[in-house]
Amino acid sequence: MGFQFLASRGKVSLVLSAVLALAVAGGLVYALATPNTRTETGACKADAALAARLDELARGEVAAVQVEKRPKPVPALAFKDQDGKAVTMADFKGRTVLVNLWATWCVPCRKEMPALDQLQTKLGGDDFQVVAINIDTRNLDKPKAWLTENGIHKLGYYADPEAKVFQALKEAGKAFGMPTTVVVDRNGCMLASLAGPAEWASDDAVALIRAAMAR
Repeated sequence: MGFQFLASRGKVSLVLSAVLALAVAGGLVYALATPNTRTETGACKADAALAARLDELARGEVAAVQVEKRPKPVPALAFKDQDGKAVTMADFKGRTVLVNLWATWCVPCRKEMPALDQLQTKLGGDDFQVVAINIDTRNLDKPKAWLTENGIHKLGYYADPEAKVFQALKEAGKAFGMPTTVVVDRNGCMLASLAGPAEWASDDAVALIRAAMAR
């Protein structure tokens, strides 16, 4: 009887040890899988005063801009620069960014590119950048040629031939068509978005972006 009791206790101990190990492993996997999400969410704090200010400035040429009441982390967008080097939004941390998705087959996109180029000329620098990401999926030399032919020289060239950036923004509820634009603050938090084109070189747009930069 004594032996059977000890054996039973041994089996229970083994079971408890296994359960504990699984729990620890599960917690470790969770910790490894989620730290960035938790950190990024914590960095995106609601700012009622800023939201009200941006709401006030979303008028005229940028009246269709939707201001975020509770900023969220920008999705993990991944694309390439003109040399084919991998780029992510983390590379722009520390500056306010206007992310714009465009394509040569999109007439409204083509129409607003000169204004985006002018916005980059006016405000571009260490504190702000226009990141226009081309999502043409064929004739991949065409976008660069189009920019050159149309005198777009201030914008850096970024592209995602698989258009995954559009899908990522769509899943975040920020992309419904083309062009799509998102304003991201220096901490990687989405402050505002726009479905459709805008006159980004206008006084209205410049005032809106300056307010976003002042966050």
